[in-house]
Amino acid sequence: MPIADLKSGAGLTIAISPDDGQEEEITVTGDRAPSYRVPNASTATGTDTPILETPFSVQVVPQAVIRDQNATQIKDALSNVSGVNYRGDVQGRGGNTFILRGFSGPQILQDGVRRSGAIGENDSQPITEISNLEQVEVLKGPASILYGAIEPGGAINLVTKQPLSKPFAEVEVQTGSRSLLRPRFDFTGPLDKDGRVLYRLNGSLQTLESVRNLDQEDEKFSIAPALTFNISRQTTLKLSGDYVKANRPADFGLPSKNGRVIDVPIDRIITEPSDAVESTSATVGYKLEHRFNPQWKLNNAFRYAYNDFDFNVITLPLGFDPDTNLAFRVPASQEAQTRNYTLQTSIVGEFSTGKVEHKLLAGFDYVHRDNRLFSRVDFTPSFLDVFNPVYTLVKPEKSSLPGFGGDNTTSNSWGFFLQDQLSIGKKLKLLAGLRYDNFSQKIVNIPGSSIEAGEAKINDNALTPRLGLLYQLSDQLSLYGSYSRSFVPNSGTTAQGDPLDPQRASGFEAGIKTELFERRLLATLAYFDITKQNVVVTDPDFPLFSKTTGEQRSRGVEVDLSGELARGWNVIASYSYTNAEVTADTDEEIVGNRLFGTPKHATSLWTTYEIQKGDLKGFGVGFGVNYVGDREGNSENTFRLGSYFTTNAALFYKGNRWRVGLNFKNIGNIKYVESSFGNAAAGSNFGDPFTVIGSLSFQF
Repeated sequence: MPIADLKSGAGLTIAISPDDGQEEEITVTGDRAPSYRVPNASTATGTDTPILETPFSVQVVPQAVIRDQNATQIKDALSNVSGVNYRGDVQGRGGNTFILRGFSGPQILQDGVRRSGAIGENDSQPITEISNLEQVEVLKGPASILYGAIEPGGAINLVTKQPLSKPFAEVEVQTGSRSLLRPRFDFTGPLDKDGRVLYRLNGSLQTLESVRNLDQEDEKFSIAPALTFNISRQTTLKLSGDYVKANRPADFGLPSKNGRVIDVPIDRIITEPSDAVESTSATVGYKLEHRFNPQWKLNNAFRYAYNDFDFNVITLPLGFDPDTNLAFRVPASQEAQTRNYTLQTSIVGEFSTGKVEHKLLAGFDYVHRDNRLFSRVDFTPSFLDVFNPVYTLVKPEKSSLPGFGGDNTTSNSWGFFLQDQLSIGKKLKLLAGLRYDNFSQKIVNIPGSSIEAGEAKINDNALTPRLGLLYQLSDQLSLYGSYSRSFVPNSGTTAQGDPLDPQRASGFEAGIKTELFERRLLATLAYFDITKQNVVVTDPDFPLFSKTTGEQRSRGVEVDLSGELARGWNVIASYSYTNAEVTADTDEEIVGNRLFGTPKHATSLWTTYEIQKGDLKGFGVGFGVNYVGDREGNSENTFRLGSYFTTNAALFYKGNRWRVGLNFKNIGNIKYVESSFGNAAAGSNFGDPFTVIGSLSFQF
């Protein structure tokens, strides 16, 4: 009876699969600390497959790491994974965005389903509340076969907490630097005596002062209910939703000068202290699983997602003059509303042909998206000396700002996929899959001072295969190789009025996976080579138009390990070498440029030890480091972000039903540039200074 899952709760809750194929939940009470090792993940294959038997690179950050690090954002959790770099949170209007294996905008999934966010525009994502997450899974490399149009760096899957059959309740409060106050609760259990209806309810509230000289606190409220109906031993229906409301400071970052981000105090802004943004995101959906027999089952899922933001009136930086040190700013406003409807249906079957065992996955998905974006801008300028700022601008009312223009975008995407995982004998695993996508999009301009009425249509289709081969030298050691492709539609037209061809990418990967220390520690070594073609570049004959002749390539080596070195001694660590560059462009001067925001070298380490016996049983310590090498700040490589090395530590003590923790982040109070949006005039942000976060939780 293989262990299929590890969930949070009182003690260890393990789901096992008996002979009839139905999952049963067993709660094992005990004092052993949760391990950092997660044996299975579904993001890479669409099925529950051991990572050691998956011929692709997939890394998991479990809840135990999130808790031990006192993480409050997704970027904190993903700092433990090789090849992932933080890109920013889009001036506060959305959630964290990332660069994966050198490519910006990896698709964000939630429980294997696309989140709100445009296809090909994944730089803007709704805010995610990390307290509702069981774990975060990262699939690296082109992955269109399962998820459609997607950047070739990979995908990030946010796995949410699900209802448990045993009653469990927890409350926690986090507090610390910059007046952080962050209470949360987590309740779960059965709603009826037979345990056929289970519930889970997570909620949190956060207030936090900004590091920058901005008046608005970072305020966020979230609630996430979930219900599970065990209709029969063969049929399960899961309903879930989440709602996040945020009022946040609008941080537009800093400009560069003389090849570096300007050297100013960490709280410096080039806009106005009153700049703020409001946002709302909500999702609701279901997942239905019906098992026809122990070998075949049907999965059906639907999700509706809504996301909006409103900047009201902010001071938009449009330029920076390094000779005079003046930032050029204008009053502006922007608001947007996005609605996504996603439907997924698949069949999973297990059967044999002779001595070959098969796990077949076949299905389709449909995504419909409506988005409205409108901006207002008054181009009357104001100027700010970034080294000696005086914030005196009086903002006009939003209604008085001239309409700049915007657009209404409607898109539809159909995808059909077929995948087979073959076990040839006990050692050889082969995965082969193929997907067909049809994508259509209509953009209708909302006219304004700078945008004329009009519309544009895009119709694309793509066939994307992938192939993976894995050979198990032993029960604890595997060699693997894989090839996969992906695509992303391009918007716009050529000078001749023809639609731009979609971006296409292909990549291969080879590596080693092993389990050490009596299978308590999982390690992966991977080499990858990804080429992205049909990148949009300027048409040299018609500079106001574009063409798709650009190419980018990313190659590198990654090492990830996570698990237990000894009883009570957990570790998660990573190293990446990434050589990501422009390999073709109509501007010959940028050929050979590095892709922005991606260091050649980066490494991370986090380890904790909890005393297992004696008077100090339950007391633990943690220590970690993060190194990020020098990065280019933009595609033109006109400025750099520099490298940084930060140190973190933790103390915690756990009783039978309670836990107290104290975390220290950036212990040396290092001043460093954490992220950039690729703009020399603004958009680069310093990381947080020395931070202390304390937490106290009770279970009952």
